[in-house]
Amino acid sequence: MKICDLFGQGRTVFSFEIFPPRKTSSIETIYETLEQLCSFKPDFISVTYGTGQAKDKYTTVELANLIKNRYGVESVAHLTCVNSTREDVNEVLKQLKDNGIENILALRGDINPDIPPKKDFKYSSDLVKFIRKEYDFGLSGACYPEGHIDAASLDEDIDHLKEKVDAGVSHLMSQLFFDNNLFYDYMDKVRAKGINVPVEAGIMPVVNKKQIERMVSMCGASLPQKFVKVMQRFEANPQALRDAGIAYAVDQIVDLISNGVDGIHLYTMNNPYVAGKIKDSIGSLIEG
Repeated sequence: MKICDLFGQGRTVFSFEIFPPRKTSSIETIYETLEQLCSFKPDFISVTYGTGQAKDKYTTVELANLIKNRYGVESVAHLTCVNSTREDVNEVLKQLKDNGIENILALRGDINPDIPPKKDFKYSSDLVKFIRKEYDFGLSGACYPEGHIDAASLDEDIDHLKEKVDAGVSHLMSQLFFDNNLFYDYMDKVRAKGINVPVEAGIMPVVNKKQIERMVSMCGASLPQKFVKVMQRFEANPQALRDAGIAYAVDQIVDLISNGVDGIHLYTMNNPYVAGKIKDSIGSLIEG
Protein backbone atom coordinates (compact mmCIF):
# COMPACT_ATOMS: atom_id res chain seq x y z
CA MET A 1 0.00 0.00 0.00
CA LYS A 2 1.18 3.54 -0.78
CA ILE A 3 1.39 5.63 2.41
CA CYS A 4 -0.64 8.49 0.94
CA ASP A 5 -3.62 6.12 0.65
CA LEU A 6 -3.78 5.80 4.46
CA PHE A 7 -5.03 9.37 4.77
CA GLY A 8 -8.46 10.88 4.22
CA GLN A 9 -10.30 8.06 5.99
CA GLY A 10 -11.64 10.07 8.91
CA ARG A 11 -8.97 9.20 11.47
CA THR A 12 -5.46 10.25 12.51
CA VAL A 13 -2.67 8.18 10.97
CA PHE A 14 -0.16 6.97 13.59
CA SER A 15 3.33 5.79 12.66
CA PHE A 16 6.77 5.07 14.11
CA GLU A 17 10.37 5.68 13.12
CA ILE A 18 13.20 3.30 14.01
CA PHE A 19 16.89 3.26 13.15
CA PRO A 20 19.18 0.33 12.25
CA PRO A 21 21.48 -0.77 15.09
CA ARG A 22 24.89 0.84 15.01
CA LYS A 23 26.67 -2.26 16.28
CA THR A 24 26.55 -5.79 14.93
CA SER A 25 25.99 -7.04 18.47
CA SER A 26 22.69 -5.11 18.57
CA ILE A 27 21.08 -6.93 15.64
CA GLU A 28 19.17 -9.38 17.84
CA THR A 29 17.95 -6.50 20.01
CA ILE A 30 16.42 -4.67 17.03
CA TYR A 31 14.44 -7.78 16.13
CA GLU A 32 12.96 -7.87 19.62
CA THR A 33 12.26 -4.13 19.38
CA LEU A 34 10.49 -4.58 16.07
CA GLU A 35 8.31 -7.35 17.36
CA GLN A 36 7.14 -5.18 20.23
CA LEU A 37 6.60 -2.06 18.11
CA CYS A 38 4.66 -3.96 15.46
CA SER A 39 2.40 -5.39 18.17
CA PHE A 40 1.17 -1.81 18.79
CA LYS A 41 -0.27 -1.88 15.24
CA PRO A 42 1.01 1.42 13.84
CA ASP A 43 -0.13 2.36 10.35
CA PHE A 44 3.48 2.12 9.18
CA ILE A 45 7.06 2.14 10.41
CA SER A 46 9.86 4.07 8.73
CA VAL A 47 13.47 2.87 8.86
CA THR A 48 16.29 5.41 8.77
CA TYR A 49 19.28 5.11 6.48
CA GLY A 50 21.74 4.53 9.30
CA THR A 51 25.15 6.17 9.37
CA GLY A 52 25.58 6.29 5.61
CA GLN A 53 28.18 3.55 5.51
CA ALA A 54 27.81 1.02 2.71
CA LYS A 55 26.62 -1.78 4.98
CA ASP A 56 23.81 0.32 6.44
CA LYS A 57 21.75 0.58 3.27
CA TYR A 58 21.28 -3.17 3.29
CA THR A 59 20.29 -3.12 6.98
CA THR A 60 17.62 -0.56 6.09
CA VAL A 61 16.33 -2.81 3.31
CA GLU A 62 16.44 -5.84 5.61
CA LEU A 63 14.48 -4.17 8.40
CA ALA A 64 11.92 -2.64 6.03
CA ASN A 65 11.43 -6.10 4.53
CA LEU A 66 11.03 -7.68 7.98
CA ILE A 67 8.47 -5.10 9.10
CA LYS A 68 6.31 -5.56 6.02
CA ASN A 69 6.71 -9.22 5.18
CA ARG A 70 7.05 -10.85 8.60
CA TYR A 71 4.98 -8.57 10.81
CA GLY A 72 2.48 -7.29 8.25
CA VAL A 73 3.02 -3.59 8.95
CA GLU A 74 3.63 -1.26 6.02
CA SER A 75 7.19 0.05 5.93
CA VAL A 76 8.93 3.13 4.57
CA ALA A 77 12.66 2.98 3.78
CA HIS A 78 14.64 6.19 4.19
CA LEU A 79 16.98 6.89 1.29
CA THR A 80 19.60 9.66 1.27
CA CYS A 81 21.42 10.86 -1.81
CA VAL A 82 24.07 13.48 -1.04
CA ASN A 83 26.82 10.86 -0.79
CA SER A 84 25.48 8.57 -3.52
CA THR A 85 25.80 8.27 -7.27
CA ARG A 86 22.91 7.35 -9.54
CA GLU A 87 24.31 3.82 -9.62
CA ASP A 88 24.38 3.64 -5.80
CA VAL A 89 20.78 4.81 -5.54
CA ASN A 90 19.61 2.51 -8.30
CA GLU A 91 21.18 -0.46 -6.51
CA VAL A 92 19.24 0.29 -3.32
CA LEU A 93 16.02 0.90 -5.26
CA LYS A 94 16.31 -2.49 -6.91
CA GLN A 95 16.87 -4.12 -3.50
CA LEU A 96 13.76 -2.42 -2.15
CA LYS A 97 11.66 -3.39 -5.15
CA ASP A 98 12.84 -7.00 -4.97
CA ASN A 99 11.74 -7.11 -1.31
CA GLY A 100 8.28 -5.75 -2.04
CA ILE A 101 8.87 -2.38 -0.35
CA GLU A 102 6.53 0.19 -1.88
CA ASN A 103 7.41 3.38 0.00
CA ILE A 104 10.50 5.57 0.31
CA LEU A 105 11.29 8.67 2.34
CA ALA A 106 13.50 10.62 -0.06
CA LEU A 107 16.12 12.74 1.72
CA ARG A 108 19.20 14.73 0.85
CA GLY A 109 21.00 13.50 3.94
CA ASP A 110 23.43 15.31 6.22
CA ILE A 111 26.56 16.74 4.67
CA ASN A 112 29.67 15.32 6.29
CA PRO A 113 32.56 17.84 6.19
CA ASP A 114 34.99 14.89 6.00
CA ILE A 115 33.29 13.32 2.97
CA PRO A 116 33.02 15.33 -0.27
CA PRO A 117 29.41 15.02 -1.55
CA LYS A 118 28.77 13.29 -4.87
CA LYS A 119 27.52 15.40 -7.75
CA ASP A 120 24.56 13.41 -9.07
CA PHE A 121 22.04 14.64 -6.47
CA LYS A 122 22.26 18.06 -4.86
CA TYR A 123 18.79 18.22 -3.31
CA SER A 124 16.16 15.71 -2.23
CA SER A 125 13.98 16.99 -5.08
CA ASP A 126 16.62 15.66 -7.49
CA LEU A 127 16.29 12.24 -5.88
CA VAL A 128 12.49 12.44 -6.08
CA LYS A 129 12.64 13.21 -9.80
CA PHE A 130 15.02 10.33 -10.42
CA ILE A 131 12.89 7.80 -8.54
CA ARG A 132 9.65 9.04 -10.08
CA LYS A 133 11.09 8.69 -13.57
CA GLU A 134 12.38 5.14 -13.10
CA TYR A 135 10.12 3.50 -10.47
CA ASP A 136 6.60 3.42 -9.01
CA PHE A 137 7.38 3.86 -5.31
CA GLY A 138 5.18 5.91 -3.02
CA LEU A 139 7.35 8.91 -2.16
CA SER A 140 7.39 10.71 1.16
CA GLY A 141 9.42 13.77 2.05
CA ALA A 142 10.63 15.63 5.12
CA CYS A 143 9.44 19.07 6.15
CA TYR A 144 10.73 21.44 8.80
CA PRO A 145 8.33 23.52 10.96
CA GLU A 146 11.18 25.81 12.01
CA GLY A 147 12.96 25.67 8.66
CA HIS A 148 15.79 23.39 7.57
CA ILE A 149 18.98 24.14 9.44
CA ASP A 150 20.73 24.99 6.13
CA ALA A 151 17.95 27.18 4.72
CA ALA A 152 18.35 30.95 4.60
CA SER A 153 14.77 31.46 5.79
CA LEU A 154 11.57 29.56 6.52
CA ASP A 155 9.92 31.00 3.41
CA GLU A 156 12.80 29.82 1.23
CA ASP A 157 12.58 26.38 2.79
CA ILE A 158 8.85 26.19 2.01
CA ASP A 159 9.59 27.18 -1.59
CA HIS A 160 11.95 24.19 -1.81
CA LEU A 161 9.28 22.01 -0.20
CA LYS A 162 6.85 23.03 -2.96
CA GLU A 163 9.43 21.99 -5.55
CA LYS A 164 9.76 18.61 -3.84
CA VAL A 165 6.01 18.04 -3.78
CA ASP A 166 5.65 19.16 -7.39
CA ALA A 167 8.38 16.65 -8.28
CA GLY A 168 6.30 13.76 -6.93
CA VAL A 169 6.21 13.62 -3.10
CA SER A 170 2.72 12.63 -1.93
CA HIS A 171 3.17 12.63 1.87
CA LEU A 172 5.28 14.63 4.33
CA MET A 173 6.71 13.89 7.77
CA SER A 174 7.81 16.82 9.88
CA GLN A 175 11.01 17.27 11.80
CA LEU A 176 10.53 17.07 15.56
CA PHE A 177 9.23 20.13 17.39
CA PHE A 178 8.18 20.92 20.95
CA ASP A 179 5.88 23.90 20.43
CA ASN A 180 2.63 23.06 18.65
CA ASN A 181 1.98 26.71 17.81
CA LEU A 182 5.06 26.68 15.61
CA PHE A 183 3.63 23.70 13.74
CA TYR A 184 0.22 25.36 13.29
CA ASP A 185 1.82 28.56 11.94
CA TYR A 186 3.96 26.47 9.62
CA MET A 187 0.96 24.54 8.30
CA ASP A 188 -0.82 27.80 7.51
CA LYS A 189 2.15 28.85 5.37
CA VAL A 190 2.47 25.42 3.74
CA ARG A 191 -1.19 25.32 2.74
CA ALA A 192 -1.05 28.94 1.53
CA LYS A 193 1.78 27.90 -0.78
CA GLY A 194 -0.53 25.33 -2.39
CA ILE A 195 1.04 22.28 -0.75
CA ASN A 196 -1.94 20.04 -0.09
CA VAL A 197 -0.45 16.58 0.56
CA PRO A 198 -0.93 14.97 4.00
CA VAL A 199 1.52 16.17 6.66
CA GLU A 200 2.38 14.11 9.74
CA ALA A 201 3.63 15.88 12.85
CA GLY A 202 6.95 14.48 14.07
CA ILE A 203 6.96 13.96 17.84
CA MET A 204 9.93 12.86 19.91
CA PRO A 205 9.37 11.88 23.55
CA VAL A 206 12.45 13.10 25.41
CA VAL A 207 13.55 10.57 27.99
CA ASN A 208 17.03 11.82 28.87
CA LYS A 209 18.92 15.11 28.86
CA LYS A 210 21.71 14.02 26.48
CA GLN A 211 19.15 12.92 23.93
CA ILE A 212 17.53 16.33 23.67
CA GLU A 213 20.87 18.16 23.62
CA ARG A 214 22.01 15.97 20.71
CA MET A 215 18.76 16.35 18.77
CA VAL A 216 18.59 20.13 19.18
CA SER A 217 22.21 20.54 18.07
CA MET A 218 21.50 18.47 14.96
CA CYS A 219 18.20 20.00 13.81
CA GLY A 220 17.97 23.36 15.56
CA ALA A 221 14.55 22.78 17.18
CA SER A 222 13.68 25.45 19.71
CA LEU A 223 12.70 24.62 23.27
CA PRO A 224 9.67 26.41 24.78
CA GLN A 225 9.94 27.52 28.40
CA LYS A 226 7.38 24.92 29.49
CA PHE A 227 9.59 22.17 28.09
CA VAL A 228 12.79 23.61 29.58
CA LYS A 229 11.21 23.71 33.03
CA VAL A 230 10.30 20.04 32.78
CA MET A 231 13.87 19.14 31.82
CA GLN A 232 15.38 21.23 34.60
CA ARG A 233 12.99 19.95 37.23
CA PHE A 234 13.60 16.25 36.58
CA GLU A 235 17.05 15.99 34.97
CA ALA A 236 18.57 14.41 38.12
CA ASN A 237 15.88 11.73 38.28
CA PRO A 238 16.02 9.52 35.14
CA GLN A 239 12.73 7.73 35.78
CA ALA A 240 10.87 10.95 36.53
CA LEU A 241 12.37 12.61 33.45
CA ARG A 242 11.30 9.67 31.29
CA ASP A 243 7.75 9.82 32.62
CA ALA A 244 7.62 13.61 32.27
CA GLY A 245 8.91 13.34 28.69
CA ILE A 246 6.20 10.83 27.84
CA ALA A 247 3.55 13.07 29.44
CA TYR A 248 4.78 16.10 27.48
CA ALA A 249 4.65 14.15 24.21
CA VAL A 250 1.14 12.87 24.97
CA ASP A 251 0.01 16.42 25.72
CA GLN A 252 1.39 17.57 22.36
CA ILE A 253 -0.29 14.71 20.52
CA VAL A 254 -3.71 15.24 22.15
CA ASP A 255 -3.59 18.90 21.18
CA LEU A 256 -2.52 18.09 17.60
CA ILE A 257 -5.26 15.51 17.13
CA SER A 258 -7.82 17.93 18.59
CA ASN A 259 -6.74 20.44 15.95
CA GLY A 260 -7.16 17.98 13.09
CA VAL A 261 -3.57 16.98 12.31
CA ASP A 262 -3.28 14.48 9.43
CA GLY A 263 -1.03 12.13 11.35
CA ILE A 264 1.47 11.61 14.16
CA HIS A 265 4.92 10.25 13.34
CA LEU A 266 6.56 9.10 16.58
CA TYR A 267 10.36 9.10 16.76
CA THR A 268 10.65 6.01 18.98
CA MET A 269 14.45 6.00 19.37
CA ASN A 270 13.99 2.19 19.30
CA ASN A 271 12.31 2.32 22.70
CA PRO A 272 9.18 0.09 22.78
CA TYR A 273 8.39 0.99 26.39
CA VAL A 274 7.98 4.67 25.57
CA ALA A 275 6.10 3.99 22.33
CA GLY A 276 3.76 1.61 24.13
CA LYS A 277 2.97 4.09 26.91
CA ILE A 278 2.10 6.74 24.35
CA LYS A 279 -0.02 4.38 22.25
CA ASP A 280 -1.92 3.33 25.40
CA SER A 281 -2.59 6.98 26.24
CA ILE A 282 -3.89 8.03 22.83
CA GLY A 283 -5.28 4.76 21.46
CA SER A 284 -8.93 5.81 21.61
CA LEU A 285 -8.12 9.14 19.91
CA ILE A 286 -6.70 7.59 16.76
CA GLU A 287 -9.15 4.79 16.21
CA GLY A 288 -11.52 7.06 14.30
